[in-house]
Amino acid sequence: MPESTVLHATGVVPGVAHAPVVWARPLSDGGGPASWSGIGGMAGAGGDVGAGPDSVAGTGPRTGSPDPVARLNAAAENVSERLAGRSAELTGSAAEVLMATSSLALDPGWRRVATAAVRAGADLDTAVVRSFDKFIDMLRAAGGVMAERVPDLVDVRGRILAELHGRPEPGLPVVDGPAILFADDLAPADAATVDPERFVGLVTSMGGPTSHTAIIARQLGVPCLVAAGPELHSVAAGTTVLVDGAAGTITAEPDPDVADTAVAEAHAAARSIAAWQGPGRTADGVPVELLANVGDGAAARNAADGVAEGIGLFRTELSFLASASEPAVTDQAEVYGEVLHAFDDAKVVVRTLDAGSDKPLAFAALTEEGNPALGVRGLRISRSNAGLLERQLEAVALAAEQPGRGDAPTWVMAPMVATVEEATWFAGLCRERGLTPGVMIETPAAALMSESLMAVVDFVSIGTNDLAQYTMAADRLSPELAYLTDPWQPAVLRLIDMTCRSGIATGTPVGVCGEAAADPELACVLVGLGADSLSAAVAALPGVGARLSGVTMAQCRDAARAAVGATNAGVARAAARRVLDAKE
Repeated sequence: MPESTVLHATGVVPGVAHAPVVWARPLSDGGGPASWSGIGGMAGAGGDVGAGPDSVAGTGPRTGSPDPVARLNAAAENVSERLAGRSAELTGSAAEVLMATSSLALDPGWRRVATAAVRAGADLDTAVVRSFDKFIDMLRAAGGVMAERVPDLVDVRGRILAELHGRPEPGLPVVDGPAILFADDLAPADAATVDPERFVGLVTSMGGPTSHTAIIARQLGVPCLVAAGPELHSVAAGTTVLVDGAAGTITAEPDPDVADTAVAEAHAAARSIAAWQGPGRTADGVPVELLANVGDGAAARNAADGVAEGIGLFRTELSFLASASEPAVTDQAEVYGEVLHAFDDAKVVVRTLDAGSDKPLAFAALTEEGNPALGVRGLRISRSNAGLLERQLEAVALAAEQPGRGDAPTWVMAPMVATVEEATWFAGLCRERGLTPGVMIETPAAALMSESLMAVVDFVSIGTNDLAQYTMAADRLSPELAYLTDPWQPAVLRLIDMTCRSGIATGTPVGVCGEAAADPELACVLVGLGADSLSAAVAALPGVGARLSGVTMAQCRDAARAAVGATNAGVARAAARRVLDAKE
């Protein structure tokens, strides 16, 4: 990589880091996307990047072993126990990731395939590799979020093979001082144990915005760029780089004075964010509800310990992805009650099952589809299985009636609504059970019909991830199309503007619960357009709140007008930033 060369990516969390690069070991199956269009998993600036575990396949099992199946099971159990032990030492997303990886090591699916291969005469190495490859191929074929789980399987495979051969498990490189970790991808166990004091930035050539690396980077507050493409390999280990997660850039051998200034400004911003305690409001005192996106009770309790003022998106399907059959109403109510009671005195917005596409539910009886993102997902599942939705609403109502909840509002919204008829039907089911009905605005149809939808529901929440995908006709999980699914795209902003105008005209609350709400500058634009609540990952809320507290509502509105009037995402972002940074 030539001196002063700048590589561009899309950042999602502001921050800057300046350090030498270190490369992690490459993933055993290698590869990566063919384009250099990085997606910022976390905004910031950083140094070297590395990749996951070494391959140890193909060397054959150690001699002197007893029953090979017993050895296989023992290796799986040992790996699982070590990962579970590390999980117990961590909190939040990192702990959840390691525990999920621990469970994967004991998954009966790959063990059944491996056992059958051994009994058919294969050696242990071959059996392990074949069994994991079967499921790796299935996930790759599924694409999207499912494909982003491939590194998890590759990691567990490498750890089990290392255990069988008595070798140390793969891990991160040892560094003497701050470095930026470069990698093709990071194994979940490695990402979860990153020391932010040593690895001040993360960059991967593969992965995506929902990869474990991005999720954990958000929790750690470490600048992170993902899906950077093969060009990342042009950056040699030891190269000093300046990584800016907000701007989405990686600069090789930057001017030291420029780098020092950028880092100092980023540190000052970080101190301001750390000092912010809420509640959400602009510099001139206009309130903005800052809510949390959660998937279960543990995440809700974590949100309650921070600055979140309530729950803006409870992803109910995440609690049941491993369920082979539909949970009973009482069992569902217990799961929902954990989230509701984490915020006994605050609003909780529950999203009904958003199954289909990248989140298959075994009990939803989904059939294979050629284009699942445009298929039977979200509320559409209930067209042929109305009882599934009705039972879920009964469970939510039951949870809301439990002692301690009091008069705190429990709002319920349906995903993937496209017509007024769908909204009317859903609203009726909710009101029959004493629940406040709403819908998600995540299709262009819903945005275009927003005023009519608001005539039959009590609130709406804009899901910017899918809205961008459907507006721009681009897979939101494709690194090659990240420039199109950027929520700063003026076309997306204009649909949000239309929805907010409908909310103002009808007096209907309009929230935003997509990733756009986690971008501090875009959050200001959304508020300027008319959003009265923002829901994001817990770790993102202080940054959003601090940014809002430093600008007036007039600035937010001016920034919104500038962004909506732009011709592309980059121009929109730059125009809004100029307005927000201007001194009043």
